[in-house]
Amino acid sequence: MSEQVERDSMDFDVVIVGAGPSGLSAACRLMQQATEAGQELTVCVVEKGSEVGAHILSGAVFEPRALQELFPDWEERGAPLSTPATRDEVYLLKDAQKSQKLPNALVPKSMHNTGGDMPRYVISAGNLCRWLAEQAEALGVEVFPGFAAQEVIHDEDGTVRGILIGDMGVAADGSPKDSFMPGMELRAKYTLFAEGARGHLGKGLISRFKLDEGKDPQHYGIGLKELWDIPAEKHEPGLVLHGSGWPLAKDTHGGWFLYHAENNQVVVGLIMDLSYQNPWLSPFDEFQRMKHHPVLAKHLEGGKRVAYGARAITKGGLNCLPKMTFPGGLLIGCDAGTLNFSKIKGLHTAMKSGLVAAEAVFEAIAAGDEGGQELTAFSDKWEQSWAYAELKESASFGPAIHKYGTVGGGAYNFVNQLLGGKLPNLHDTTADHAALKPASEFEKIDYPKPDGKLSFDKLSSVFLSNTNHEEDQPSHLKLLDPEIPIQENLPKYAEPAQRYCPAGVYEVVEDDDGKPRFQINFQNCVHCKTCDIKDPAQNIQWVAPEGGGGPNYPNM
Repeated sequence: MSEQVERDSMDFDVVIVGAGPSGLSAACRLMQQATEAGQELTVCVVEKGSEVGAHILSGAVFEPRALQELFPDWEERGAPLSTPATRDEVYLLKDAQKSQKLPNALVPKSMHNTGGDMPRYVISAGNLCRWLAEQAEALGVEVFPGFAAQEVIHDEDGTVRGILIGDMGVAADGSPKDSFMPGMELRAKYTLFAEGARGHLGKGLISRFKLDEGKDPQHYGIGLKELWDIPAEKHEPGLVLHGSGWPLAKDTHGGWFLYHAENNQVVVGLIMDLSYQNPWLSPFDEFQRMKHHPVLAKHLEGGKRVAYGARAITKGGLNCLPKMTFPGGLLIGCDAGTLNFSKIKGLHTAMKSGLVAAEAVFEAIAAGDEGGQELTAFSDKWEQSWAYAELKESASFGPAIHKYGTVGGGAYNFVNQLLGGKLPNLHDTTADHAALKPASEFEKIDYPKPDGKLSFDKLSSVFLSNTNHEEDQPSHLKLLDPEIPIQENLPKYAEPAQRYCPAGVYEVVEDDDGKPRFQINFQNCVHCKTCDIKDPAQNIQWVAPEGGGGPNYPNM
């Protein structure tokens, strides 16, 4: 339809896709520089969520280094950093009852969250983004929530010239409804893509410009998170717990977190590598049974779960980091993969990538650049930044765990940090989707039924994500070949989408003839992108639905 429709167009100096930490940091820094230089600059941020923060989900223990650079007076400005990390503990869960608390001396330095020269804070990443958006708008940035960037606008020579906003009011059969509104073209001298992990436009740009040439395949995890209200007498603001081990099998890597936030609330979550092999595995169900371990349960018992969500994270590190520049734009933050997995943190490095991008873009525009160039100055600045140094130092962290397991890889990383990164640089060249093995090689996992107190089912969980999509629209979960789920994935892998999806989107049901049929409940989708990553045939393609759809996370 997009070819025949007449579209309005708006021109900006810079368009930024995604109102997350990297995109908003870039927007603020661009306008700060313009103000300092007395130069006119137009910057627009497009956000597919119904409001800024609606699609933001992170742990999060936050290191404010980049924030300090962006707004040295962040405290006076009222940034939502009110809960410093006060106590830091790491556990190895041996089985459903037993655990071992690790002495501080055996915990890798990168995982320490107290002490040192910079306080860390237990925060809501969504609230941080809401605050950053307020700062951006006060500086003159135009922020457009509820509008999904659907396509990249290219010149004939491939140069990026902006984005096309998705049409609104399209029926499920693709026809325009009475409410039809064609998406606008937002054109720019430079476009920054800050969509978060596995951004669908970023994925296309990486492929088109071969940005990952010579790199290891990117690696991802799925992060599942809940927010709980707990009794005041159980609340210890700033308590930070991490752990690994049970219930994950030895060849399945991941770890959990539990943080005491403000207002008598606790956040609890599981991050699981998507490089797992067993197709019977369900990250959602692993998370639910994990909460029954005494180490975690004692913090949650007597409380009430008030929010749930899930999101993929880009965790491959430096060996997987694609080239971030191309003619007319940049990939920043988790769209590229700037998370430092050795710290289990990505907000600070994402923000720094946004600051560096803003400096490179503004320098070019201030010098009279009309756009469309490849900003090689960004690469130089990025590689000289403290964020890049962090990624370089931790380049082997993820591959070591993939190669030697959680305990062996942890030991490798501990020694490597002691030696200042002198051990050989490790690589993992197997893509996450290719790691899956046939279901016949494993026993089916019989997960315990949820008790409705500590553990819950998928549908009641999705309800707490406040997810909503217009039902009469084309599905945003595209099958390149509709036959593959039943003809190939079902017999070989017991169709793993039923289990890796944390929102009950994918089901195998019987049709009227008693034959299996693959059903997609796209209305349940929480935009985690796991299906786009883990489908063994790479047959599922996630694209943006109508703007404003998806989860509506509160302070996640």
